[in-house]
Amino acid sequence: MRKVDDQSTPGRVIVEDERTIRRATTAATLGNIAEWYDFGIYSYLAAVALNHVFFPDAGDWSSVFTLGTFAAAFLARPFGGVILGPLGDRIGRTKVLSATVLLMAIATLTLGLIPGYGTIGIAAPLIVLFIRMLQGFSAGGEYTGALTLVAEYAPDRRRGFFGSWLEFGTLVGYTLGAGICATLITALSKEDLLSWGWRIPFMLALPIGIVGIYLRIRLEETPAFRQLMERSPAMATMSLRGVFRILVTRYRSAALIAGGLVVAWNVTNYVLTNYIPTYLTGTLPDHGHSGVSEAMSTTLQVAVMVAMLCVVVFLGRLSDRIGRKPILATGSLSLILLGLPSTWLLQKGFTGQIAGLAIMGFTLVCFASVTPSTLPALFPAFIRYGSLAIIFNLFVSAFAGTAPTVIGVAVTTTGNLDWPGYYLIGAGVIGIISTFFLKEPAGAPMTGDAPLASSADLPSPRLSESGVPLENPPSPRHSP
Repeated sequence: MRKVDDQSTPGRVIVEDERTIRRATTAATLGNIAEWYDFGIYSYLAAVALNHVFFPDAGDWSSVFTLGTFAAAFLARPFGGVILGPLGDRIGRTKVLSATVLLMAIATLTLGLIPGYGTIGIAAPLIVLFIRMLQGFSAGGEYTGALTLVAEYAPDRRRGFFGSWLEFGTLVGYTLGAGICATLITALSKEDLLSWGWRIPFMLALPIGIVGIYLRIRLEETPAFRQLMERSPAMATMSLRGVFRILVTRYRSAALIAGGLVVAWNVTNYVLTNYIPTYLTGTLPDHGHSGVSEAMSTTLQVAVMVAMLCVVVFLGRLSDRIGRKPILATGSLSLILLGLPSTWLLQKGFTGQIAGLAIMGFTLVCFASVTPSTLPALFPAFIRYGSLAIIFNLFVSAFAGTAPTVIGVAVTTTGNLDWPGYYLIGAGVIGIISTFFLKEPAGAPMTGDAPLASSADLPSPRLSESGVPLENPPSPRHSP
């Protein structure tokens, strides 16, 4: 029988109640649904309505300007990461995560209330730009905080499984946003969509956000954070400079590995979810190829994400058995070998577009299923949230979030439709190099943390013939 020792001593096994672990995972996942529903609906409406509402006089460049406004959120993400991440290491994960959902919900609701260009002129896109940067600031602290929360609650033997639920929530958020947008595009006339229909998805952010906030504020802090505050309460006063110094001097290799995985994962993500809808509906027809309608493009996106939903948790559980590295390597090699072929398929009509999207979706789910459990394991608890927030948002903003805009500009200026494939190949090369240097984290305690198990992992007590326990198993205890 596993012994539960004093949790304040590093290296001793901590046992967390299974119900608490599942409740924390549910709260993080549902909050993530709210966050990424809010963040994603802009991209689904970008080439359908928002370019006409906010950039009606831009001609062929209206979609590029709309995607540029989308990319502006990534300029603010590093600032959100730098401020909110270290704050989460000082005051706790749950407080910061509740604030990020609230900020995102308010910003998204406000976005749905802005008058169009025809009413207030240039002020309209400028306000959109400001709100998108608020959303980026919120996202800068949200995802890495949710990664940290789930990873620090998950038992070592099942961290891949629980971590995959976080990305399940991201996909549900994107799918929910895409589904609502597709319904409106199909049900409303073009005039109604442009006059008032596009506002509905943004205004639904408020009730969705309230649910996420409610669930998160009811959570207590993670076992790792409670241990940290018990052992070293002075860590709560660590300065941002201190975080940077420790990250650069002691965890430089881990930071580079994490950054490489973030690039591979998120370039694939933003090419598929944010650029490809515009590519299918506008870019291909403009260059003499067969495209699809806005409604069909969104429907295809939803279909791909539903397929990913069906396998993401399975792959997360599989990674607990075979390791994270084989799945990450599969995704990286798929980008290198299939990045261009998947792009060529998109240019070959409807059947080819289905096949190309399926390939991209398979590649993305390889990263989405295991990276949430891989990244937090690279850093110790006292700088985990801050380090992840800084690294994740810096690399996403510099290389991934800008990908739709850069690809759009490259295709528009050169007329070469293969740029999405080039980007995917580059991401795959970075991914395979990062995976090679990654030390397999599956099944092991996270860096600097005590081993963590669940009450469900404890063996059942031996019973007498009459069914009475012969010994009492240790009850689950929470670290202070």
